[in-house]
Amino acid sequence: MKTFTVPTRESVTPANQTLFDNLQKGLGKVPNLYATMALSQNALGTYLALSSAKSSLRAKEKEVVNLVTSQVNDCDYCLAAHTAIGKLNGFTDEQILEIRAGGASFDPKINALAALTKSFVQHHGKPDPVLVDNFFAAGYTEENLVDTIVVIGDKIITNFLYGVTKVPVDFPAAPALQAEVA
Repeated sequence: MKTFTVPTRESVTPANQTLFDNLQKGLGKVPNLYATMALSQNALGTYLALSSAKSSLRAKEKEVVNLVTSQVNDCDYCLAAHTAIGKLNGFTDEQILEIRAGGASFDPKINALAALTKSFVQHHGKPDPVLVDNFFAAGYTEENLVDTIVVIGDKIITNFLYGVTKVPVDFPAAPALQAEVA
C-alpha cells in the first residue's frame, strides 16, 4: 500500500498555509491528520468548518460521540486525540474507557448517547430503535439526534482518512480496551 507523508506548511497551498498558521496559533501545533487533509486544496477548510460548526450538543457530548465512533472504527489516531480532548472536557481515564465501550454507568444521559452512537456506527446508520427511544427518554431532542449524526459523520471522515494514510499519531496513545469491555 502507498505510504503517505504528512505535508509541511511549505508544501501546501497558500490557503492551507493560512489554515496551518491558525491551527498552530490555536492548538500549538498542526495535528498530522489535519495536515494530511491539506493534500487536497479544499478538504482541510471544509473539514474545519464542519468540526467547528455550532451544535446543540455540548462539547462533552461531542467527545462521547467522537470516542465511541473512533472505537467502533478502530482508529488509533482519533482515539489518542479524543482521549486527550475528553480529559480536557472533564472525563476521567476510567470514564473514557467506559464511553469507548459504548456506555456510561456514571451518567444515564451520556449512557444513552454512547449506546445510540455505538449502534449507529456498528449498524451503518440503522440503530436499534430501542436505543433511539432511550436517547429521547434520557432528555435528548430531535435536534440533538440530527447533531449526533453530524458529529458521527465528522468523526467517520477522520477515521477513514487515518485508516488509509496511517500517518504518525502525534498525541499520547490511548490505552487499549480490555476485550471483555469492548
